[in-house]
Amino acid sequence: MSVPLLYESHCHTPLCKHAFGQPGEYAARAEARGLRGIIITCHAPLPDGLGIDHRMAPEEFETYVELVARARAEFAGRVDVRLGLESDYFPGVEAWAEKLHARVPLHHVLGSVHMQVTHYKAKYFTGDPYAYQQLYFTHLAESAETGLFDTLAHPDLVKNEAPAAWDFARIRPEIERALDRIARTGVAMELNTSGLNKALPEMNPGPEMLGMIRERGIPVVLGSDAHRPARVADRYEQALGQLASLGFRTISFFLDRKRQDVAIADALASLRPVTAA
Repeated sequence: MSVPLLYESHCHTPLCKHAFGQPGEYAARAEARGLRGIIITCHAPLPDGLGIDHRMAPEEFETYVELVARARAEFAGRVDVRLGLESDYFPGVEAWAEKLHARVPLHHVLGSVHMQVTHYKAKYFTGDPYAYQQLYFTHLAESAETGLFDTLAHPDLVKNEAPAAWDFARIRPEIERALDRIARTGVAMELNTSGLNKALPEMNPGPEMLGMIRERGIPVVLGSDAHRPARVADRYEQALGQLASLGFRTISFFLDRKRQDVAIADALASLRPVTAA
């Protein structure tokens, strides 16, 4: 049997109000899939009640830390359970995020531009979907340049906001400019398998953007964005196969906020087949 190598680097808890199952249930699924570990990355709180309907409240942060610590103790010696965050980039909250990230030792901080949420749309959407896409990729680059994040989550998420208005050839120059900026920062990009369940059913990012990421030498972290235990490591085999077909040779994850790389061939060999949840 192969030695476990991979981590699930993107999953949630019920504290975000739209996920189901406790961290221990996610860890059990990780063990069944042959993962070395799992990094819980629930939606971080924001100030002033922003997004409170889909993320933990500031006063729940300690509860979150304790939930993950309990799962880590429960699965010690079986699955390496680590504490992380999915933290939003929303211009004006950088100082808040910096203080939050410093409160406890974190292993992986995902940076997300959630352009579909109410407070972001209210501030930035003018009725022009293409202009919104342009702004999204500008903010994606800005988020990398803050130094707050290890990995940028689902980096073409905006395509699912108005699928009929998504024209990759048209938006490509904006993506290229954003990726050029991101490449200079050393921040990784996520390949998020949950995109297969969205309005445009392909991983985030899609293969064209993923190829552009490879051309720039930007490292890639794999995440399922699991909001229920059964989705831990969902379609990792497909994701690793796609990366290999585009010329990637390694896949990354973060521990202690330091990147570690694993050969894709070894990662594939380490996974156990999907079984009933």
